[in-house]
Amino acid sequence: EAEETFVLVQNIRKRELGEEHPSTLTSMANLALTFWKQGRWKEAEELNVQVMETRKKVLGEEHPSTLTSMANLASTFWNQGRWKEAEELFVQVMQTNLRMLGEEHSDTLTSMANLASTYSNQGRWKKAEELEVRVMETRKRTSFRVLGEEHPDTLTSMNNLAFTLKAQSCNSNAIVLMEKCFRLRKHVLGPQHPCTTSSLEALNMWRLE
Repeated sequence: EAEETFVLVQNIRKRELGEEHPSTLTSMANLALTFWKQGRWKEAEELNVQVMETRKKVLGEEHPSTLTSMANLASTFWNQGRWKEAEELFVQVMQTNLRMLGEEHSDTLTSMANLASTYSNQGRWKKAEELEVRVMETRKRTSFRVLGEEHPDTLTSMNNLAFTLKAQSCNSNAIVLMEKCFRLRKHVLGPQHPCTTSSLEALNMWRLE
């Protein structure tokens, strides 16, 4: 039903506003997201490429909407296991965000975390760890000014770093970090929250090894 609606809106906007109008591109991006959620990667990829290339031409490579399109396409590659193509786009997005928005902006940190995840999936643990530490420390620093160390984003970064350390056989460091993550998640989110139970399950498994 959502797909039919987005197709209808997209076609109307193409006809009335033209293919390069921002509203048309938003409709195309929405349809691509619908395909993405259905696991229809090729169709999502095709639309995301069109949106990205048009936004580059109309808005420029550094416009936030263009960067969103690049990140969406990178995610489509990521879900197909096309790590190198995903990495290339995530690097571009991260570098542009760093230059335009600064390291502490949430968009920059998200792009850094996405790139770290791409490195992890390629087994490039050191590069993943380097970025995850950077994201975690930046989130700690910025969160202290707003909500403190217990901000959920900081805890997600802590969790990701613990898994990266474990993958490198840094078992004691991974356990110490996951213990802290579990303790804070239990306090902030509650003992029954999926993130809390996930941390506890990992911790129990690691302790038994």
